[in-house]
Amino acid sequence: MTLRSDTIPPLAKTRPQEDYEKVAETIRFIGENWRRQPSVEEMAAAAGLSEAHLRALFRRWAGLSPKALLEALTLRHARALLGGEASLLDASLSLGLSGPSRLHDLFITHEALTPGEYKRGGEGLEMRYGFHSSPFGEAILVATERGLAGLGFVDGARAEALDDLRRRWPKARFSLDGPATAAYARRAFDPAEWRPDQPLRLVLIGSEFDVSVWEALLDIDMGRATTYGAIARRLGKPGAARAVGASVGRNPVSFIVPCHRVLGASGALTGYHWGLTRKQAIIGWEAGRLGRALAAPRDSIELDAKAQPRHIAGVSDQDPS
Repeated sequence: MTLRSDTIPPLAKTRPQEDYEKVAETIRFIGENWRRQPSVEEMAAAAGLSEAHLRALFRRWAGLSPKALLEALTLRHARALLGGEASLLDASLSLGLSGPSRLHDLFITHEALTPGEYKRGGEGLEMRYGFHSSPFGEAILVATERGLAGLGFVDGARAEALDDLRRRWPKARFSLDGPATAAYARRAFDPAEWRPDQPLRLVLIGSEFDVSVWEALLDIDMGRATTYGAIARRLGKPGAARAVGASVGRNPVSFIVPCHRVLGASGALTGYHWGLTRKQAIIGWEAGRLGRALAAPRDSIELDAKAQPRHIAGVSDQDPS
């Protein structure tokens, strides 16, 4: 059954959604006052919480302190990610790991539709979608029998988020089926599910150039970042930074295909299809995940010299500079 956008039932607020709303309020306050480096007391007041509650919130949300979030959102930190100089990354390497994503990032397999299939606008595709809680607010996930095809976020009406993804594949048949997408949501947002022996399956639906850009995004490890120009050079098209930026903006599988790890050449966060506040939240959340993992006792970390990469290919807004 295909539902009209205006018949989608609402979702009751969950703890993760409420947490994200407070986190987003704090991030917006930081963005408006970053030059004077606001205190934890000021951040808490902006979110309508006590200092103790704000600290507890951030520990629960991402395992980091409010001050650590403030640092993760600085231009200095962004430039460190671009330069491979981030302290978390260095700490990971010092433990003998090839990179933080080896143990602390989501493992993925992907395939892409053929150019002919893409040009048909999704004709013949059965798209099942559902709405689920995430650390970054309510998410919408869209899946086909071949894998996860879309992931976006709800800001306001659910119908708008659905229509955003539906426009990408106008001839596909969409049906509401939360149980069909629930497993993908767990695999995407619960780090306990990030296992190399059970990679999340993606199907990339886009033009040949778009898919090449999205595949390049899949190779950016957590704790790293790149620029539009760097991706263009990697693709052998050094003059195509703006085209790369447009493809990044069309990425249909947010968070999983990590377009949030693409920055301007200066380290500026630039735009994000689902909102700059959410991009900042994802970057802060990832910093917290890495910090929590690296703070664990060394004997709790399995060092596997032959661990699989997070991206296993071929298995069945902007400052573009």
